[in-house]
Amino acid sequence: METTWTLDPAAVALAVTALALYAQAFLRLRARSGATHADVWRAVLFTAGVGVSLMGLVSPVDAVGEDQLLTAHMLQHLLLGDLGPLLIVLGLRGPLSVFLLPPPVLRAFAHSPLRRLVSFLLRPRVSFAVWAAVWVGWHVPAAYDAALAHPALHAAEHASFAIAGLLAWTQIIDPARRRRLSVGQRAVFAFGMLIVSGLIAEVMVATHPLYPYYIDVQDRPFGWSAGQDQSRAALLMMAEQIATLGTAMTFLVRAHVERVAPEVPGFEKR
Repeated sequence: METTWTLDPAAVALAVTALALYAQAFLRLRARSGATHADVWRAVLFTAGVGVSLMGLVSPVDAVGEDQLLTAHMLQHLLLGDLGPLLIVLGLRGPLSVFLLPPPVLRAFAHSPLRRLVSFLLRPRVSFAVWAAVWVGWHVPAAYDAALAHPALHAAEHASFAIAGLLAWTQIIDPARRRRLSVGQRAVFAFGMLIVSGLIAEVMVATHPLYPYYIDVQDRPFGWSAGQDQSRAALLMMAEQIATLGTAMTFLVRAHVERVAPEVPGFEKR
């Protein structure tokens, strides 16, 4: 099995830039409000999110996923498109999300077409549509194999997973408290994502090997067949999505029930 680490300059530069932006936001906000909105745990979560995303690109997961195992490639997509974005968005809760861009950059952004694009993408229905299109589209066998065959397309695939994950988790967590969705609607949003990913996993489990690129792999690790590799990739996706989205749904449903319960006739607070 591959054990090579690849220090992709673009990935490392992007990670360093993200951490630098967060550091200046953290220090600026902490100087204004102390640890109230800029506590250590937020910094730990953001740093972990950037680290998880970077590991998906430079660790052996990348090499094994590209050359040997569909399961490793699935793990890479989950790190880039789900776990990494989740931790990053958790680390940006509160005013930190506003302070992330230095004032001159923020002013330029406010008057640029990019702001309108971001506002459009952050509409809940658009965010969900983008996320679903990315996850369903890239798991179409022709698209999956094309990305592996063309480095530029593969990089675009990785970028789209990261962007889609950030959009989706922004809707679920609502780090800046924009309240585009109610607590109950955020739970439904997460449930919709879980349904889509579950359907993808179910198709992968129930069908013959779908991806010619991995069918032709010689000396596959662990002695797995192509069918076993595909099934394990699907089960990995299902387990990870249940762990992240299922946990988010649990907290959101509980918060929703606590909010609406006092309005129910006969409710008595205990």
